[in-house]
Amino acid sequence: MDVPLWAWAATVGLVLVLLVIDFVVGRNPHDVSMREATLWSIFYIGVALAFGVVVWTQAGADFGTQYYAAWLVEKSLSVDNLFIFVIIFARFAVPSELQQRALLIGVALALVLRAIFIAVGAAALEYFAFTFVIFGLFLIWTAVQLYRHRNEDADLDDNAVLKFARKRMRITDDYHGNKLRITREGIRSWTPMALVFVAIGSTDLLFALDSIPATFGVTEVPFLVFAANAFALLGLRALFFVLRNLLDKLIYLAVGLSIILAFIGVKLILTFFHEVIPEIPKIPTALSLVFIIVTLTVTTVASLAKAKRDPSAHAHSGALHGHREDHNSHE
Repeated sequence: MDVPLWAWAATVGLVLVLLVIDFVVGRNPHDVSMREATLWSIFYIGVALAFGVVVWTQAGADFGTQYYAAWLVEKSLSVDNLFIFVIIFARFAVPSELQQRALLIGVALALVLRAIFIAVGAAALEYFAFTFVIFGLFLIWTAVQLYRHRNEDADLDDNAVLKFARKRMRITDDYHGNKLRITREGIRSWTPMALVFVAIGSTDLLFALDSIPATFGVTEVPFLVFAANAFALLGLRALFFVLRNLLDKLIYLAVGLSIILAFIGVKLILTFFHEVIPEIPKIPTALSLVFIIVTLTVTTVASLAKAKRDPSAHAHSGALHGHREDHNSHE
């Protein structure tokens, strides 16, 4: 797929315009209503779907299918991001009216980090074909770990960046609106919002390590990888406020994501070996799209059915390793 410079410029420009609109809408701290969040979610999903139509009509059905599959992967992984945001907001007791600004900063940081990872990943795949196997094995390992620790939540105490920030920064006890720093009695201090941004930024970095290889497993076109990531992330702020009361009922989300990541990991490995031995089949993109849709549908339906049967059951974000206290308790 040959992407002209003007197409890159137009897409990046559209992403920046949408990001600015998001910041303008969220410039005044307020508690986002369900109606507002739903309308914005519909808008961003509409933009993402419309972009896919453009790709489909201009570049062909194959690339259109690749884009939609990549966007679905990113959208499903972004829901797991929302679990972490809930944990961060609870841990730092972020007032509801300030959560929107924190989410906006998180989205902006994620876009920058994803762009860097996409550039590095694309270069690695172009000049070092074995990167497909490395990405594939990493995704399979991630899938296994996520499934093993599907009933756990990410532990912010394991975040090295956050630990360092807590030791080095003078932090006030209370929030001061969206301000990150204040001066009190001649002493400059950071507010808790600064720690929230550190937690979200470092979490975005970890999620990029999973999501970028997963997207490259669906499409090898950097332009489509970037577009799928950008349009999935831009709707994250609104999606949070739509799903925040539903997240706890997505009991099997970690299981569904682990299945999807394992599938894409196998797809990446087969892609590499297909280039070496053409007789080894590749997994078609259309099949990938169907598999992702079916997995997400079954996961959601099963989760809601479980929540209805057992009101005491609740969802977890899943973790890549067990908590230290869990290991100690079994010794």
